[in-house]
Amino acid sequence: MQSFLRCRQRVINSMAEKIKICPRCKKEFNCNSENIYVCACSKIALSNVTKSFLANTFFNCLCNDCLIELNLLVAKEKEYPFPGRGGDLIEGIHYYQEGEYRVFTEFYLLSRGFCCRSGCRHCPYGFKKRWAE
Repeated sequence: MQSFLRCRQRVINSMAEKIKICPRCKKEFNCNSENIYVCACSKIALSNVTKSFLANTFFNCLCNDCLIELNLLVAKEKEYPFPGRGGDLIEGIHYYQEGEYRVFTEFYLLSRGFCCRSGCRHCPYGFKKRWAE
């Protein structure tokens, strides 16, 4: 009887999974936000700094690959602290050149510590201009 109930519970849990599109990378993934303890994202070990960063984003659910990537990006801040106003920016880390313009990277915008709500090309906070309208 116990094994039947466990099997039945797995079926119920799998039915609650929804296929979603990751807002960051646009890949499909299975989400079980109704029962977060059985969702695949609950098995990712995120640092407390990453958790607090995610609390300040506009994202709802992210795929596991993006969660891991953001966790690594946040950890990278210790290696390359934010240069601050007038600080030395490192090409390839904080920006890249596109013609005569500098384009800030996702890492630079993340390490800045807040979303400017300008709809930046590499916004790590998930802000889209259409939300401001």
